[in-house]
Amino acid sequence: MKKGEGKAIIFSAPSGAGKTTIVHYLLRQGFNLQFSISATTRKKRPAEKDQRDYYFLSIDDFKKKIDNQEFVEWEEVYKDHFYGTLLAEVEKIWAEGKHVIFDVDVVGGISLKHFFKENSLSVFVKPPNIETLRERLEKRHTETEKSIERRISKAEIEMKYAKHFDYILTNDDLLTAFQEAKIITKKFLNI
Repeated sequence: MKKGEGKAIIFSAPSGAGKTTIVHYLLRQGFNLQFSISATTRKKRPAEKDQRDYYFLSIDDFKKKIDNQEFVEWEEVYKDHFYGTLLAEVEKIWAEGKHVIFDVDVVGGISLKHFFKENSLSVFVKPPNIETLRERLEKRHTETEKSIERRISKAEIEMKYAKHFDYILTNDDLLTAFQEAKIITKKFLNI
């Protein structure tokens, strides 16, 4: 691979389906992947760090970057909660001779697939069912009941978009999901 000619691997899922855990697993497999840090306007959670977990931006700063066309994709996921992928982040990763891996919501994943086209692999991580998804969100202890209900409602809609992805990976058993993700990633990267 020449510098600047990397590929894009996109993992999307409803919140709580396990996409982040799977992406972190793949990052430890020696596949020359680097995580694309998204930008957001949401508040930082206690364990999160700016420029490691997200680029935490004010709403005004985020909107300025939209106006300056600095995003590959962006979305207002909830009112005043913007998320997006900075073009500079992708270019930096490719300039380092690495492939970029994304952990984004479903709409963001579809947008990234449209942007990167055949240079990308889009994977929809599907929970076994909505009840399991609810249990996973509750076990996090980071969400209010109202927030969980909002995420479940959104998940029910997001599940309908799975068919727009290159691959649907059902995360019923995490170890099996890891192996399946590893196989499809190796095949896509030709390693």
